[in-house]
Amino acid sequence: MTQPAVSKQIAELEKIVGAPVVTRDRNRLYLTPIGTRLADHARKALGQIDRAAFDIEAMTSGVSGSVSVGVVSSVGPTLLPNTIALLKRSTPQANVSVSEGHFVELLPQLKSGTLDLVIARIWQPHELAGIDQMALFSEPVVVVAGRNHPLVQGGDVAWADVSSHPWILPQPNSIARQAVDALFAANGLSPPINTIASLSIALNLELLGAMPAFGLLPLRLAQAQAAPGDIVILPLDTRDLLSEARCFWRKDEVSPNATLSLFLKCLYKNCKFLF
Repeated sequence: MTQPAVSKQIAELEKIVGAPVVTRDRNRLYLTPIGTRLADHARKALGQIDRAAFDIEAMTSGVSGSVSVGVVSSVGPTLLPNTIALLKRSTPQANVSVSEGHFVELLPQLKSGTLDLVIARIWQPHELAGIDQMALFSEPVVVVAGRNHPLVQGGDVAWADVSSHPWILPQPNSIARQAVDALFAANGLSPPINTIASLSIALNLELLGAMPAFGLLPLRLAQAQAAPGDIVILPLDTRDLLSEARCFWRKDEVSPNATLSLFLKCLYKNCKFLF
């Protein structure tokens, strides 16, 4: 589009709005506060149009099968509710089954055909024979503690201060646990020996309130729990620990499985909205 055409469209838009939407500084344009607000509304409107087109496409596809999803507990609460809601709104006849576990448990079920899809945080990503994968999002994992933890009350906290305290960690045979052990090693420390191994986010949050322990949570979930003061996020560098989430499925399984194909589209769309 030429510069005169852009100027004409801006002038027409400002005439409709009744106020300037951009300011000019030499050869550059900057949105005014009204222009910024208008752009926000435009993005939302385009998102609604895109979602409507997606819904219509899904509804006319006649999908009515089932999909079995395996997910790690640190991803499920953030990612799956809106993904499943989008799928069910688009095609109510489709059925979804969800199983929680850690990646070492879920991957064999994917390979055997028990699961159609696995969603997990990954560490040291690599190709897997017979498996396709797709990056979904990147979100930091942070160190948290209950609001009454004695170290939280004392000000600055370093890794050396927390290693000897109780820790709520992933299962010992999981990839996530290997990543946590590597994180402590990177900070010149041995992994904690006073540990509780738990996959349950709900249980972990209760434990943080019941005892002076440390744990790890995805940033969005940690912020939601920290807002009412239930937990505290510690300013410790986790070095991108398990920050990337991916989904995995068997090669050549998407085309013949319309429900899996639609679920993947819903998953990708939800990730774009959330992150």
